[in-house]
Amino acid sequence: MQYDVVVVGGGPAGATAAEDLVRSGYTVAMLDREGRIKPCGGAVPPRLIKDFFIPETQIVAKVNTARMISPTQRHVDIPIENGYVGMVDREHFDPFLRQRAIAAGAQCYAGTFTRISRDETGTVVHYRDKISGTQKQLTTRIVIGADGARSSVAAAEVPGGDTIPYVIAYHEIIEAPRRTATYDPQRCDVIYDGSISPDFYGWIFPHGGQASVGMGSMAKSVDVKGATARLRETAGLAGCKTLRKEGAPIPLKPLNRWDNGKDVVLAGDAAGVVAPSSGEGIYYAMVGGRAAATAAAAALSSGRAKDLQLARRMFMREHRQVFRVLGAMQNAYYRSDERRERFVSLCHDVDVQRLTFEAYMNKKLVKARPMAHLKIGIKNLAHLTRLVSPLRI
Repeated sequence: MQYDVVVVGGGPAGATAAEDLVRSGYTVAMLDREGRIKPCGGAVPPRLIKDFFIPETQIVAKVNTARMISPTQRHVDIPIENGYVGMVDREHFDPFLRQRAIAAGAQCYAGTFTRISRDETGTVVHYRDKISGTQKQLTTRIVIGADGARSSVAAAEVPGGDTIPYVIAYHEIIEAPRRTATYDPQRCDVIYDGSISPDFYGWIFPHGGQASVGMGSMAKSVDVKGATARLRETAGLAGCKTLRKEGAPIPLKPLNRWDNGKDVVLAGDAAGVVAPSSGEGIYYAMVGGRAAATAAAAALSSGRAKDLQLARRMFMREHRQVFRVLGAMQNAYYRSDERRERFVSLCHDVDVQRLTFEAYMNKKLVKARPMAHLKIGIKNLAHLTRLVSPLRI
């Protein structure tokens, strides 16, 4: 059987692309390795829950506060007004998305992508079958590469696909205690401390009866397991039972190109769409999957390979400015503990808190309060030029 589209990868990006395409009347095969759980804090904004029809059963916790913790252990609690941040567990969330795509009509194959070839029948996706271990193949017209940060599809098919920068993320899923002096099941803790991560951050995110405790770093010298152990010790979680341990790369910058000009387009981590500074990826993966599906459908309908460029164009038109601002924030404040201390001080500002979470919840920069933006800009400049002390609140 020849498929219209083969989607390589069944995470949030791939499963979303597969479901969108089969609901539009295309024949779709989804190739997934299965059995792998990505390390992820699991935060999803209300817009994702609404736009992608996520049922209440997938939300394992509802967070109403974010706590920012500085290198000197000062903290600021930021309330989430007019809503909540939902938490999902990737152990269950990813299979849910795959099963929804299958129920819509996608054919799912368990295996590992090996290469792409082309012959008179079309584009051929080669893979190693998970059960038999033998090489098999799927013939298609379009391939969507949604196979993660170190995407084999991107490396083989898209210029620059093998050079994407990334952090190594590691987390441990633990049995969470009830509310304690240092742990709140309705609060996300974000730890900006060089002893945990010299260039990113650590996190403690509640998952109902469980919690995700982890960190990320670009520095190869960092002992991610040791840093996570210190984080658990500091938070009073060292004695909690460990249920899972997972690690994986997380990209830090969208690729300059998402297609090969012929028959391949990228989505999700493979395209590099994880937000700088925050590391948020699930929402952007699913939006990227939808954009890739739209571009694939356009190319199939028109017969023009250049229509695959629509995926990146659509995504960046909507989210380029947010990525630019968050990238500048990461470059400015993550480089030292002194800068991280100033960043947490800046987070005490009510205007910063409101605009940050309005942007997070709605996935767009808020322009309704120009004076607030001006005040934030002045305070930001004052911290970066050391005109104020980071201890001033």
